[in-house]
Amino acid sequence: MKYLNEILGIKYPIIQGGMANIATGTFAAACSNAGGLGLIGCGGMNADMLKDEIHKCKELTDKPFGVNIMLMHPQADEFAQIVIDEKIPVVTTGAGNPGKYMEKWKAAGIKVIPVVAAPILAKHLEALGADAVIAEGCESGGHIGEMTTMTLVPQVCDSVNIPVIAAGGIADKRQMKAALILGACGVQVGTCLLGSVECPIHDNYKEAVIKAKGSDTIVTGRIGGTPVRVLKNSMSREYVKREKEGADKMELEKFTLGSLRRAVFEGDTKTGSLMAGQTCGQVKEIRPVAAIFEDLCSDIEL
Repeated sequence: MKYLNEILGIKYPIIQGGMANIATGTFAAACSNAGGLGLIGCGGMNADMLKDEIHKCKELTDKPFGVNIMLMHPQADEFAQIVIDEKIPVVTTGAGNPGKYMEKWKAAGIKVIPVVAAPILAKHLEALGADAVIAEGCESGGHIGEMTTMTLVPQVCDSVNIPVIAAGGIADKRQMKAALILGACGVQVGTCLLGSVECPIHDNYKEAVIKAKGSDTIVTGRIGGTPVRVLKNSMSREYVKREKEGADKMELEKFTLGSLRRAVFEGDTKTGSLMAGQTCGQVKEIRPVAAIFEDLCSDIEL
């Protein structure tokens, strides 16, 4: 089996997660320069912002990088054209089906790697022409599915003939090795990078992740069908409490509106949405991205 680094022409078989408001051009460049595949996350951006971040990234690295497109975004059609115009080599997608863009992306030579939370979706996307899939388990931070990485990855590997990348619950060399044993060709990581020197989140957010134990995350929106894993704080606890009491969508939206931006930019750890996965309990110190990647791959032969 070819590892992801061979497929993408990078040093390590690691993709940096396209986290909304966090995965900037500067951060993506830092991750690509450290040997992984950096991603610019379109969540929280408009078309002009995406172009600016791509140009920033190009100035800061000569290594491959990609763009993550949330397909529910109102400007997804524009983003889909920008990645062609800017000759982006890899596009990852979430929150939707990239089928309508597949033909023109493939014609432009783009590798398309959708995120999936179930084997049936992976099979469907393979038929549409996906080059690989990212099988993301519910241990991850942010928007999640139901299956764990341990159950999802082997089932996705068994259902498709394209490469599978594991995501969710991967923060050290043991989990990296486990992902490869389960059949993945590489990994996508997010939470462990929140504790990196280069990560652009507010210091308060970093500190909250470093202080957190593995049991300090909570899933909001599970009842309403929009599950998101975040660190426990007054906002997330109140959200879950009101959700269980039957609060409607409008009322619950008051808790989350602008909450990720408050966490990332203002360091609001009380009412901000501190997206993080269950590996938060393994993030003990702030380290350079290069050190995190090196540690992840220290037990495998590349």
